Amino acid sequence: MTKLALIVAMDEERGIGKNNDLMWNLPNDMRFFKEMTNGQIVVMGRKNYDSIPERFRPLPNRENCVITRNSSFEAPGCNVFHTLQDCINAYKDDERTLFIIGGGEIYRLALETLSLDELYITEIDHTFYADTFLHSFDENPWKKTCIQTQAVDERHAYGFTIYKYSK
Repeated sequence: MTKLALIVAMDEERGIGKNNDLMWNLPNDMRFFKEMTNGQIVVMGRKNYDSIPERFRPLPNRENCVITRNSSFEAPGCNVFHTLQDCINAYKDDERTLFIIGGGEIYRLALETLSLDELYITEIDHTFYADTFLHSFDENPWKKTCIQTQAVDERHAYGFTIYKYSK
């Protein structure tokens, strides 16, 4: 059975994006994302896919899946699905981890409808006045563990903490 995980970075107001783009440049958080998802399956919505610069699409060393309602949508090098559940079903016997990587609507669907095994949430010590947010979820069934902290430095304008949620 495929392990289902969600990975996201958010600000102090649960903001995850603005104008279909990231609002921060945090190299160590990006490295964490790359290391965690390397060799795995990443699932994103069409808007999230569109927000990735073309030179990085599809995300290298990962199997990329795009969820869209548009039946004629094509994403070279990616598998396109029309529902999140269709995507999950396609990989149900895969040994890799399937990472939900955004955006807001895909995160909402995943938190509301999937039985996720792990969450990786980066909490950034700043508010960016986002227009897209990570929906709240019941943290009670989860064990929250701090796995990395980053202070402000010459490469990071904002500090952050990465938490792993497991059951």
